[in-house]
Amino acid sequence: MSEVVIYTDGACVPNPGPGGWGAFLRHGVHEKELCGGEAGTTTNNRMELLAPIMALEALTRRSRVELFTDSVYVRSGITTWVAGWQRNGWRTSAKQPVKNVDLWQRLVAACAEHDVEWHWVKGHSGIDGNERADRLASRGLREAVAAGTAGTAGTAG
Repeated sequence: MSEVVIYTDGACVPNPGPGGWGAFLRHGVHEKELCGGEAGTTTNNRMELLAPIMALEALTRRSRVELFTDSVYVRSGITTWVAGWQRNGWRTSAKQPVKNVDLWQRLVAACAEHDVEWHWVKGHSGIDGNERADRLASRGLREAVAAGTAGTAGTAG
């Protein structure tokens, strides 16, 4: 099974507002950068969710993935909260609809295709992969705004 390391980040300025996501993937000596964004109104949480979704969906075969995010929302959601949400018909413990359910469902599906271990890292703390993902999210935001993209735009490098 392939082993892949992924760092992801999202950005939204202002929040809510235009947003971007970025992912840095490493497989042995091979590296790939992905980014995209939305020029319309979105949220930081949606961009934080889109980054790992797009990274996992970009993998072409089942992989063992070490996925790093600086989003407690994403890591806690996928490792702890999502099981209860699914059990409750995508409702919170307070019986409210789960926010961003479309993306949570997509992330669950993407994770099912791989063996993913989730890690939280402190943002802006000098971790190279996280800093690269942050720059990619900012680039995705800038490119989406420049293009006036209403949906999720993406570029790979």
